[in-house]
Amino acid sequence: MLALMRGVAEKAILPRYRNLANGEVEDKGGDDPVTVADRESEAMLAEGLARLDPSLAIVGEEAAHADASVLARLSGDCWIIDPLDGTRNFATGKPPFGILIARAEGGLAQSGWIYDCLSQRFCAAHRGNGAFVDGQRVTARQTGEAQPVAAISLLFMDMGKREAVMQHIAPHYRLVDVPYCAAEQYPRLALGENDVSLFERTLAWDHAAGVLWLNEAGGKAARPDGSPYRVDGDSHGGLIGAASPQLWEGMAARMAQV
Repeated sequence: MLALMRGVAEKAILPRYRNLANGEVEDKGGDDPVTVADRESEAMLAEGLARLDPSLAIVGEEAAHADASVLARLSGDCWIIDPLDGTRNFATGKPPFGILIARAEGGLAQSGWIYDCLSQRFCAAHRGNGAFVDGQRVTARQTGEAQPVAAISLLFMDMGKREAVMQHIAPHYRLVDVPYCAAEQYPRLALGENDVSLFERTLAWDHAAGVLWLNEAGGKAARPDGSPYRVDGDSHGGLIGAASPQLWEGMAARMAQV
């Protein structure tokens, strides 16, 4: 999987980093950009994954945007592709950005891979077998700060919820900027940079790989009510990710009061 992701990054993504021509960036609507690199990366990844296991359906972010019926495949056995996570950053010529791939069965991710195109950091996880970074097993660790460090994404919250979160939850944490890139946010939660994160929009290609990887590392990612994240579930159901189950419980308790 590493060879596939690295090869696609080198051929479809990195040559266009800070080198996008006029007309190679579009808005899919709602300030959601897509570039020619997204589309070429997805086509190449889909081709490569089909060779690895042609029995699995393929759910790519751009294919699903073009044809919503693709989302029905999420309930079965499938590959899930985010061909360029962090497009907002990539399109403006700044990091982070990466590639996310997951393999799911029956609505749950069974394997997940996260590749950082610039640093080449490669995160991998298989259900029940732990989480790895560049081949080394990792255990989630907290920042150790007196006030837990939180990255809270307000982007897709309605105004009422946004105000409630900032009034009742934010004061309990030291807030840091969100990276607008799940391929960066999930590693931060396990590698001692962030303690907890809130997500509102929970599309499968953004979260399937990261949720599995963080849980396998010994952190916790789940819906605010404690139910597991399903790739075929509500795409706006909210999600809490944390460096430990205890930090997750603290955020969940506060969210229950909002």
